[in-house]
Amino acid sequence: MKHIFLYLLIALLLPIQSFASKQTFNENERAKYNFNPGWLLFIGDASEASQQKFDDSSWKKVTLPHAFNEDDAFKVAIDNHTTGIVWYRKHFKLSSSDKGKKVFLEFEGVRQAGEFYVNGKAIGIHENGVMACGFDISDLVNFGKKENVIAVRIDNSWDYKEKKSGTTFQWSNKNFNANYGGLPKNVNLHITPKVYQTLPLYSNLQTTGTYVYAKDIDIKKKSAIICAESEVKNETQKPQEISFEAFVEDMDGNIVKEIKGETKTLAAGEKGIIKANEKVDGLHFWSWGYGYLYNVYTVVRVNGKATDVVKTRTGFRKTKYEKGMIWLNDRIIQMKGYAQRTSNEWPAVGMSVPAWLSDFSNSLMVKSNGNLVRWMHITPWKQDVESCDRVGLIQAMPAGDAESDITGRKWEQRTEVMRDAIIYNRNNPSILFYECGNENISEDHMKEMLAIRNLYDPCGGRAIGSREMLSSKTAEYGGEMLYINKSARHPMWAMEYSRDEGLRKYWDEYTAPFHKNGDGPLYRGASAFDYNRNQDSHAIEDIIRWYDYYRERPGTGERVSSGGVNIVFSDTNTHFRGEENYRRSGEVDAMRLPKDGFFVHQVMWDGWVDVEKPHTHIIGHWNYTPQVKKDIYVASSGNKVELILNGKSLGYGEQSYQFLFTFKNVQWEAGNLIAISYDKDGKEISRDELHTAGAPYAIRMKSYQSPDGLIANGADMALVEFEVVDKDGNRCPTANNLISFNMNGPAEWRGGIAQGKDNYILAKELPVECGVNRVLIRTLTDAGQINITASSAGLQAASIALASKAMKQENGLSAYFQGEKLPSYLERGETPSTPSFTVSRIPIHIVKATAGSNEDKANFCYDDNEESEWVSSGKQGENWIAYELERNDTISELVFKLNGWRNKTYPIRITIDGKEVFKGDTEKSLGYITIPINPTYGKVVKVELTGENKEQDAYNIVEITGKKEIKEQGKSSNRLGIIEVEVYKK
Repeated sequence: MKHIFLYLLIALLLPIQSFASKQTFNENERAKYNFNPGWLLFIGDASEASQQKFDDSSWKKVTLPHAFNEDDAFKVAIDNHTTGIVWYRKHFKLSSSDKGKKVFLEFEGVRQAGEFYVNGKAIGIHENGVMACGFDISDLVNFGKKENVIAVRIDNSWDYKEKKSGTTFQWSNKNFNANYGGLPKNVNLHITPKVYQTLPLYSNLQTTGTYVYAKDIDIKKKSAIICAESEVKNETQKPQEISFEAFVEDMDGNIVKEIKGETKTLAAGEKGIIKANEKVDGLHFWSWGYGYLYNVYTVVRVNGKATDVVKTRTGFRKTKYEKGMIWLNDRIIQMKGYAQRTSNEWPAVGMSVPAWLSDFSNSLMVKSNGNLVRWMHITPWKQDVESCDRVGLIQAMPAGDAESDITGRKWEQRTEVMRDAIIYNRNNPSILFYECGNENISEDHMKEMLAIRNLYDPCGGRAIGSREMLSSKTAEYGGEMLYINKSARHPMWAMEYSRDEGLRKYWDEYTAPFHKNGDGPLYRGASAFDYNRNQDSHAIEDIIRWYDYYRERPGTGERVSSGGVNIVFSDTNTHFRGEENYRRSGEVDAMRLPKDGFFVHQVMWDGWVDVEKPHTHIIGHWNYTPQVKKDIYVASSGNKVELILNGKSLGYGEQSYQFLFTFKNVQWEAGNLIAISYDKDGKEISRDELHTAGAPYAIRMKSYQSPDGLIANGADMALVEFEVVDKDGNRCPTANNLISFNMNGPAEWRGGIAQGKDNYILAKELPVECGVNRVLIRTLTDAGQINITASSAGLQAASIALASKAMKQENGLSAYFQGEKLPSYLERGETPSTPSFTVSRIPIHIVKATAGSNEDKANFCYDDNEESEWVSSGKQGENWIAYELERNDTISELVFKLNGWRNKTYPIRITIDGKEVFKGDTEKSLGYITIPINPTYGKVVKVELTGENKEQDAYNIVEITGKKEIKEQGKSSNRLGIIEVEVYKK
């Protein structure tokens, strides 16, 4: 009876809470408008264009976001992107009912610098080319029937100098920061009452907005204390008593908690922080591949009336960074992902794509089983930040930097951008890392950045660090690019690795256009073999490079690698080393069509640390000629792989680098090629199949668009895929047919990309590559049917019809925000409660070392510091070191990081208690080498140099400056140098 009464009480209370919250939200006097529609663009400088009555009737009509030089994207190299002065103007009206309220403009970004005017009056400037900025225009705008005009003069010159200091910006860089100029990001207009929660726009407005976070998180019990803090400003003429509360709404639209907060009195003109917090049960925690988000409504009441309600979309998760590892929701995770250019651009569009297309692109990183995107050099725009929240993709967020530390005003610029970026993005759960530089920074600079994080985001569970920082006592994470770092202190993950490039068009040397692997022009006088790969060798290189991080993963000892990010995810219109005028390092091309490397990563990365779900992928296709005999490569997470051709077994592949299985000299014959992966017990765990397609017969088309439909707003887009298929509908993987398009209806052709003149940018004729390609079309502001027909000589034509629908707008304002209509990606499910790895070996600690020379530094090679080392004298009889272990035990493996690891080979002899267990040359590597030995019982391990070491770079890595990226220390050919050594039993 007691339980029945309780259920009835809950049933009665829930509708009351729902009604109360709806009433609260209906009282809200705040409004946010999409300010993207109805802009006008003029390329060039225009005298008097800042004035309200200026005649702009001949200017080009555009909808934001819109880079004025979007046509350059992938057509020309980054350093040829169009620069100069441009103007944007917009006419709009505000309701007379809003008179007396506050009016703010929010620009999510300007490239590079903007001068802003409202109704002919200057309201401010914004110059850093990265972050959002805001303006209070309350006293300058008209209400009712009288029109308002905003004008923005923008200069996107590479060498733009800050007006006050005369200083350029370090990140305005022709190598990595594609220059999509003008207003390439969204613009919003906010109307609030005079007692209001501020906006998170520190530049110009000097305000910090709302901060929502969780503390005392209990993952098992699914509970946490949810905290909401808002900066509130009273712009009335008298003191106001303000009460504060928060409502937590789940993804099903249910208010799961109402949190009562503080009451505070603010004097006229005063700003203050007001808080609310309470325990919430039944939470779903944001995780990798599980973009579960809540809406937290923070409510300001004045005289009991809810006058200002702010919606913050956020998620809750628990993090920890220690012992060289990263925990997410109490589970250890190794970083596996991509270093992606922040422009994240598309051909003939640049970065200015609709929100659904950002989700389409970013979700592919998750579908490749990547868990991290490290945006490079500058803060990503808000649309990509929010997209990663939805798709469940961890982010590393930089501020603004280049390839070096800096001092003076340029350093101050970096701290200001970091401050603005943290304030603007601190409610986005996908951000786990704040990055302070794409190069080592001083300890003092690291402390300065840490203080900024602690001031503006002390409770967000985010680590702050920089590239390298190997011996830093302040950085909370670090890691080099290209090389493997390990730590038992703050986590180390590689900031970029595997910079090789390859065009999607090139399958292998046996397939038209028969590109010889590695063939291409020199890069700065050096071989560019690694930057002109075919898909076969590019995918194999992906395996080889990841293996370095995989074998040092959590579970392999106390000093571990926390992973790394492959540069880049999608081909990018930035610095390149190969034969095209853009970078082709992507695992997908510029239209997000997968290369073989995409599927290879699916195989290697499907797990938080160890592989948890097995996959198999046959690299390449199966449409050759009878003359072809070639090696077949299979990527697999199994223990062994069998290849079957037309029902006949070709045996088991040779395993290397854990995930690569090679079948030598396979003679092609038409039919079915099957690769079957088995576990250690011989049980099938996964398989992949390739089929020989028939002759090209027809074109097939399909489209991708927002789940909310195609919106006729002048900015929404549809992605149209077209492929060549045989009579049975199988894609023809070797087809490169030229396809002609005809389009009619209210849309603008933006096209795609292919190898050829101008990369076929904006062309209405372009080929499929490897049987498939894609194009973009952009809506106009008129709704209607859009018809696209594709045809090619000798093939059946195909057509597709798209229907765009009107977007409601009035007087230049719209309440439609596409991002709010997009679903979250939840496919990976909530964080598993099981361990993410199996311990594969146990460290045996070194307690003491003696050496033939420089014994005072002998402990440097087991001090968990990769910036210290022991190096022998080079004198005969002195090139040895002996390690005393904590106990007698059975030793199975020795791990070394040697001086000059990339270019030196050392002839060494290893003994255990005097017994020789290894004699030979060490391998070159990008960091660590493992020397397996027959299990040997003992306590003292001695390593001695037996001859001269040999030097020759094994990797031919050339930096963008033209210099070789190489670390050489102690060049003497008869010295032994050890940076770190580890001893293990298995």
